[in-house]
Amino acid sequence: MTTVRASSFTGPVEVITLGETMAMMKAESPGPLAQARSLGLGIGGAESNFAIALRRLGTSVAWAGRVGNDSLGDLVVRELMAEGLEVIAVRDHVAPTGLMIKERRTPDAVKVWYYRSGSAGSRLTREDVPVGLIDAARLLHITGITPGLSSSAADAVDYAIDRARSSGKLVSFDLNYRAALWAPEKAGPHFRRLTAQADIVFAGDDEAGIAVGSGTSLELAHRLSDLGPSQAIIKRGPAGCVAVVNGVEYGADALKIDPVDTVGAGDAFVAGYVSELLRGNCVEERLSMAVRTGAFACLVPGDWEGMPRRVELALLDAIEPVAR
Repeated sequence: MTTVRASSFTGPVEVITLGETMAMMKAESPGPLAQARSLGLGIGGAESNFAIALRRLGTSVAWAGRVGNDSLGDLVVRELMAEGLEVIAVRDHVAPTGLMIKERRTPDAVKVWYYRSGSAGSRLTREDVPVGLIDAARLLHITGITPGLSSSAADAVDYAIDRARSSGKLVSFDLNYRAALWAPEKAGPHFRRLTAQADIVFAGDDEAGIAVGSGTSLELAHRLSDLGPSQAIIKRGPAGCVAVVNGVEYGADALKIDPVDTVGAGDAFVAGYVSELLRGNCVEERLSMAVRTGAFACLVPGDWEGMPRRVELALLDAIEPVAR
């Protein structure tokens, strides 16, 4: 194994996240993948989507993970470095970089095919966790995807959380359920255990239901909060969001947009919330930023390409379509 580490920061980063970022191939126009004559090449992954969104909002972020010692691994490292992240990439000389392929069968229906079994990212171990960065950061962000990849990846997540909690850092957990990785009955116990160790938890209604059973959005937020976190936020897409923070209920409406691609919107939402939390802003401001960044991510095709920079946030309020 070799480790690539690159950073443009002179001091410690505020947030660290770890997980699998894959290469991504996608058809440029709707239709059956079998008839596609060309595919675009890029990258994607929930944790790196979150990290890019957070970095564009002005927060220093580190991403840690494994990639193959291959050209697709080169692509992942190059793209994340280009977005200004601190990158700690273990280059696996045995396993390849994972791959996902997006098929847009209709303008509104997207299917994602994953080729990640035995990938470099699934071979993440606790030895890959950059404990020094966790010790110096303010917040560790994890998702429910990484523990579903393998037992060693699940152990790496547990180790990272233990390190963060022992050094007094905040832990943020986005359930981010992936049916391709595990069944709900297997994911549920992991989600409950990780929620109990987090300070902040994010979930969609269906994801929260896997952990704590069915109910209204506010009921789900309360049940998640009852497991331990002081902040539980339910993402509801075009219906906005609700939250229970220190026992108090909150809510925010979604912005009205014409979505182009909703993939990555949840990661942008989480980044918006975390960015304002770290700035010391109130819950209402955190939720307002979360729904705004989530909406922005839906306006551009791709997983992370549409993540807004802070100076662009007012564009959703613009009356004139052309700025001169």
